[in-house]
Amino acid sequence: MLDNLQNYIIGISLTGSFLVLIIKKYSKILALFFILLGLVLSSLLIPSVFQNQIFIYEKYFIDFFSIIFVADGLSIFMAVVSSLIGILILIYTFDYLKDNQRQNIYYFYFTLFIASMFGFVFSENLLLMYIFWEMIAIVFWRISSFYGNDEQLKASDKMLYTTFLGSVFMLAGFALIYSDYNTLNVLTLRGKEISALSAFFIIAGLLAKSAQIPFYIWLPANSKAIIPSISLLLTAEVGVYAFARLFLMTFLVSPVVFVTIELISIITIIVAGALAFYESDIKKILTYSTIAQIGYVFLGLSTKNSIGFSAALLYIIVHGFGKAGLFLSAGIIEKQTGITDMRKLGGLVKTMPLVAIGFSMCALSIIGLPPFGGFFAKLFIIMSLVQQGKILITVLAIVGAIFTLLYLFRLYNTVFLGKIQNEANPGKTRTMTFVVLIFGVLSLLIGLIPNFPLSFIDIIK
Repeated sequence: MLDNLQNYIIGISLTGSFLVLIIKKYSKILALFFILLGLVLSSLLIPSVFQNQIFIYEKYFIDFFSIIFVADGLSIFMAVVSSLIGILILIYTFDYLKDNQRQNIYYFYFTLFIASMFGFVFSENLLLMYIFWEMIAIVFWRISSFYGNDEQLKASDKMLYTTFLGSVFMLAGFALIYSDYNTLNVLTLRGKEISALSAFFIIAGLLAKSAQIPFYIWLPANSKAIIPSISLLLTAEVGVYAFARLFLMTFLVSPVVFVTIELISIITIIVAGALAFYESDIKKILTYSTIAQIGYVFLGLSTKNSIGFSAALLYIIVHGFGKAGLFLSAGIIEKQTGITDMRKLGGLVKTMPLVAIGFSMCALSIIGLPPFGGFFAKLFIIMSLVQQGKILITVLAIVGAIFTLLYLFRLYNTVFLGKIQNEANPGKTRTMTFVVLIFGVLSLLIGLIPNFPLSFIDIIK
């Protein structure tokens, strides 16, 4: 019954996005229906992971291109996590975009964005992956320029140029692989050794999409509006998924590749953490934090050991829940005060206590304090480094975690505590606040009952 279900997930989501565009009157309901349907159908595949089942669909065209969609542990994991976060973000935007005359356009873009992510995670042909990879980039470009002012248009163009440059490198890497093996079929390439040059070309594309050093500049520039900020969470995690799929589950590469990723990750963690600490705009702080936390995921994957892999995938969930809650809290603050400069804010716990609670729960998880989910994820990443005797990298990873604690505590104390500097104008943000609280509760639940996600992740490996 579940055979080729991944095909239906992709097809239904892509079709649904265009129905959202065409049927404007019901765009909001249709977007909710199709993304929720994608989540439900993806979740139906979870039992198959525990039974070690893999569903493969392949339609051959020519030697370098065939449509191959595979539902295995890793692809199902990313499909469920992405669509769950996506559905909650969508519900949040119902209030956020309520008065926007072009909201149906946004719902079309967002539904197509999720559909493109489904296509990417289930693809097992390198060229097919690249097609969906570019679809994600183009749709995010349109989402990031949704408000259309000059500053935002320039920022979204910077994102497109940067990620496109990375994509060119990645496509060059795929071309080198094809020249060596005459196939782009990931299943056929499993266990094949690729050159360091091919690997570094591909990694350049992944780092550009994930906003890691030296490609990180485009992401803070797109933090101005909350809409692209919440979408970038899923965009950044696409690169992490691709790295896990290609370099931990498919290709054999030189150890220098993983050493390089390790060094880039730790530098990214420290630099982005420091920039977040000295920033005063709430959304830019959270954007730099996103760059740093994605660095932790890459760091865990770079260890190549069982603990690091588990911790990295667990942190994808933890960071997705926690950072989404923080960004959405920032959206509520901006909606009610019109301010994102934390120096002009204070005492908001008195006027928006539920937002303060949700924000604090998500922040504690990102910081990595028990009993929140981030504690276990970061602890396991550090344990994997210690296990390999990488003491200096371990110390720097801990320093990065201290940076996270400092800038998020500073942000919370400045915005929510102290004297009220700007009165919040009560708006219709009840649904938005509810979504923030859900992300806070999920961040706590992952820490209280980590056995299920960890058992799922153990089977993926």
